[in-house]
Amino acid sequence: MPSEKVLKEKQDIVAALAEKMKNASAGVFVSYSGLTVEKDTELRNALRAAGVEYSVVKNTLTRRAAEQIGYTEFDEILNGTTALATHADDVVAPAKVLCDFIAKYKEASGLTVKAGFMDGKACSVAEIDALAKIPSKDTLYAMLAGGLNATIAGLARAIQAVADQQETA
Repeated sequence: MPSEKVLKEKQDIVAALAEKMKNASAGVFVSYSGLTVEKDTELRNALRAAGVEYSVVKNTLTRRAAEQIGYTEFDEILNGTTALATHADDVVAPAKVLCDFIAKYKEASGLTVKAGFMDGKACSVAEIDALAKIPSKDTLYAMLAGGLNATIAGLARAIQAVADQQETA
């Protein structure tokens, strides 16, 4: 039986992890077995640049935190080495950075996706892969702005053509 102090520390960790998972718009669980220190540093730098919070988690404590907020689907994947990547605002960022890293190094990365969650719903590995293929929020905004700009530019050219035609007539 653990001491009261240790039990309290673990309860605090579970509460903090549950809060982090609940407030995240998306999260991805990965196995990092075989990941070298060099590649781990590169991965952490890429995640940090994207604003993704990444940490190694204990399976038992993560299982309890997940159950607290209603995720029962993660029982089977919470074994072995486990890390969690979350983002508070961007649904795509954790999946995109992790899947891009895995694709960059293929099997030599030592990193594999276990499962994930998005907006309160558990996601399979296939759903995480599909999510990673969606352009980032900034890219989507740029595409939208470009589309709107092209429409407005086309309208301006049409109005100018009508004005030029009326001047010559």
